[in-house]
Amino acid sequence: MRLIATTNDPVRLSFLTALLADAGIAAMTFDQHAAAMDGSIGAVPRRLMVADEDFAPAQRILRDAGEM
Repeated sequence: MRLIATTNDPVRLSFLTALLADAGIAAMTFDQHAAAMDGSIGAVPRRLMVADEDFAPAQRILRDAGEM
């Protein structure tokens, strides 16, 4: 798994996940529970991860959408 984005914004996280899903790329959110435990103060950003083989296409998709 490789890191494709980090964010504290749940709306942005959902948008990025949807962009990747539309392209057939599965993404996983890491640190979701740790971020919730910090009381939503933004101390622990959530990490959006993709499989190693999907990293380059995922980068291209997010760059084309102006998200990188």
